[in-house]
Amino acid sequence: MRFLLDTHVLLWWLANDSRLSEPHRSLIADRTNFVLVSSISIAEVSIKASLGKLEAPANTHDAALQSGFGLLSFEAAHAEELRELPWIHRDPFDRMLVAQARIEKLRLLTADARIRQYDVLHG
Repeated sequence: MRFLLDTHVLLWWLANDSRLSEPHRSLIADRTNFVLVSSISIAEVSIKASLGKLEAPANTHDAALQSGFGLLSFEAAHAEELRELPWIHRDPFDRMLVAQARIEKLRLLTADARIRQYDVLHG
């Protein structure tokens, strides 16, 4: 299976945080699955860390790659998909992740109940 990690899922994985659910932890750890991290998540972490809103690895990109994750760049087709999304979620980072998951046909692993309202496959 192919998965896209929501930003908080990525951070919980990197920190071995107990908030990461066992089902998500198992899916991520299963090397037969292809797990992606979005460039949007890297931007979100960088922005929020620079504002002092969260603590994260200094180089989240490298930490994600060292965990064996692929990187998904944000493309024009993803940006166009934002027009089609209902305004269930107001957070621009989350909306971009939903758009990417829809376009790329990825399961979005998230604990966010609002994201679960979109027509994306999620865990």
